Amino acid sequence: MQYAAGLRRTAAALAAAAAATALMTGCGPAGDPGAAGGPSSPPAASGPAQATPVGSGTGGTGGSSGSGGTSASGGTSASGGSGGSSSTGGGGAKPTASAPGSGGKAKACTGEDLLLSPAHLADVRPPGTGTGAVVVSVSSHTTCTLSGFPQVAGAGNGAPDKNLPLATTNSGTAAPVTLTPGARAWTKLTFVNVQGEADGYCVSGSTPVVFPTLVIRVPGAGAHQIAMDDGQFAECDNKVTVTAFSLTKPS
Repeated sequence: MQYAAGLRRTAAALAAAAAATALMTGCGPAGDPGAAGGPSSPPAASGPAQATPVGSGTGGTGGSSGSGGTSASGGTSASGGSGGSSSTGGGGAKPTASAPGSGGKAKACTGEDLLLSPAHLADVRPPGTGTGAVVVSVSSHTTCTLSGFPQVAGAGNGAPDKNLPLATTNSGTAAPVTLTPGARAWTKLTFVNVQGEADGYCVSGSTPVVFPTLVIRVPGAGAHQIAMDDGQFAECDNKVTVTAFSLTKPS
C-alpha cells in the first residue's frame, strides 16, 4: 500500500513538472505576442515592387500607355517613332490639312490637254446635198477650262501654209467651260450647203468646195486637224457659223 502511494506521489510530481515545463515554453510568441525571447512572426510576403506603367495616371505628360518615351511630343517612343504621337503634352488638337485646290480655279486648257473627236453630221442642218452642219466634241485628260469660239479652216492636204481659213460667224454667247477627265464640250459648225445632185452647185454661183479634213483652232489650245466620221466636208462660199464650246450637245 505504501509502495503504491509512493508511486502515485512520484507520478503526480512528474506530471506537475511536465505541466510547468509546457507552461513555460508556451508563453513565447504564441501565448504572448509582446514577450521577449522568441522570434516574431515573419511579415507577410509583399513580393517585388510593382512597376507603374509609363503613362498610366500621370496626367499632363501626354504620353500614351506603353509608349516607352517620356511624352508624345518628346523623344523616340515605341508607339510612333520620334515625337510623332497624336498627343502633344498639353492635349492640344492635332492640326488638319486643308483640301488641296479648295477655292481654286481650273487652269486654262492647252493643246496637249485636248482631244477632238471626228466631226459627225448634226441632226439639224440646212437643206441641201452637202455637209450642211456637223458637231465636234472636245475632251481632256486633265481638269482644265476652255472658253470662246473655234476658228475653222480647210486643211491644205498636208501643207499647213495652204490651209484655207473660212469666214467665221459666231453664234450665241461664250462662257468658260471646265472639262474634267471623261467629260466633253461641244461646238456646232454650220456651212453654206451645197445644192443639187452630182457635183452640186452653190446658190451664190460659186463653185462647191470639198475638204477631206478641217483644222479647228481652239482658243488658247492650238490647232487640231479632224476628219468626218463618214464622208468629207462639202460646202459653199467658204463660210461657217460656229457655236461657243458648251457642255450641252447641240442638235
